[in-house]
Amino acid sequence: MLGKLIDSLDDPVVAMNLVAALADPELEVRLAKAAEAEGRPAADVVATIVRNFLNAASDDHWVQLIGIMNRAKDPGLAALRAILASQLPEAVA
Repeated sequence: MLGKLIDSLDDPVVAMNLVAALADPELEVRLAKAAEAEGRPAADVVATIVRNFLNAASDDHWVQLIGIMNRAKDPGLAALRAILASQLPEAVA
């Protein structure tokens, strides 16, 4: 399930549809600001953040992520939300 979600991030339309499915405007603002700062499309930023997190996650991070997924109605979206929330810079007012 998580592997399929990660593979789907190669398609920018799918990546942005997943972000939209999170229905988290604050997270979308943070993503847009990060994409602008990096001069890259938001879909590329999403894919990079998720892959970098999964490649570098400690055992503690994996345990937390699995716990989040186990409690969620949609584990894949819950994982995506948790990863983006933890890795995107906080929005500055």
